[in-house]
Amino acid sequence: MLRVGLLGAGRIGQVHAVNIAGHALSELVAVSDFHAPAAKSLAAQYGADVKSSEEILADPSIDAVLIATPTDTHSDLIEAAVAAGKGVLCEKPVDLSLARAKACLAATDGATKPIMIGFNRRFDPNFSALQRAAAQGEIGKAELLSVTSFDPAPPPVDYVKVSGGLFRDMMIHDFDMANFLMRDTPISISAVGSAIIDPAIGAAGDVDTAVVTMTYGDGRIAVIKNSRRAAYGYDQRVELLGSEGLLAADNMLENTVSKSTKAGVTGAKPEHFFLERYQKAYVAEWQAFIDAMLNGAPVPVSLEDGVMALAMAEAATRSASVGRTVLLSEIV
Repeated sequence: MLRVGLLGAGRIGQVHAVNIAGHALSELVAVSDFHAPAAKSLAAQYGADVKSSEEILADPSIDAVLIATPTDTHSDLIEAAVAAGKGVLCEKPVDLSLARAKACLAATDGATKPIMIGFNRRFDPNFSALQRAAAQGEIGKAELLSVTSFDPAPPPVDYVKVSGGLFRDMMIHDFDMANFLMRDTPISISAVGSAIIDPAIGAAGDVDTAVVTMTYGDGRIAVIKNSRRAAYGYDQRVELLGSEGLLAADNMLENTVSKSTKAGVTGAKPEHFFLERYQKAYVAEWQAFIDAMLNGAPVPVSLEDGVMALAMAEAATRSASVGRTVLLSEIV
């Protein structure tokens, strides 16, 4: 039985709490949060103790921690957990600062317990099936990747101000997805972005609509499209064109009912947001961490993967700012 401490009792912490407590081989034993009522409420749901993060890390009976705290605390908590001999599953990104994330990677080199970064989309049944098909050569050589990721509505501007920007906060999922599907990292990144949905986002120094084009050493191309607003729901699609065919993963819909009349054919909208869309992915992600902790399975999303995705986000941020293509070698 894996005894787990949850650091962070906010929205994403609550998602993870369900999966930790619901797994036959893990137990949620302690919860921390800087907002004490949130920790107390979540802990009470699962019969866990309320402790500070420091107390959880110092408790030798706790085997692993799940870090779901604000991003600027991630690197410090990863390092502290590794020093305490605990396994770590940390929400993305590793840090807002690439330099700090790289320092965290260096500081935890030689860790004896798994360190896993929470890029949950790798565990989505549709995306993982597409990746396996591509890896098995079902469409020949993958040549052109298109990733679409549109949120239903922008977050509050107060969140935008501390998020690190769209490329680090939102598109970082898609950078990791590109690495996952192309099984390689690009050599150059070109990004454009605009604040056309909410002027307040632009005033905060961020963008809400962006397109990134990435090129690989062998000439392959990947395109990522992000928007903070899709009036019809949470739009999450992938297309991978290969030398012998095409693989595509479409949206998950609210239901599979369609209506066909003389006026046309209509169907349901996509699932509203990530909590609904990626519910199964979060379950599979926790199973992968359990397998790594208890069975010695390889960590499917490493700290190195997290640092690389952040480097790509940094390159995109710089490209959009200076108006030119940025070589990844300039960043890493």
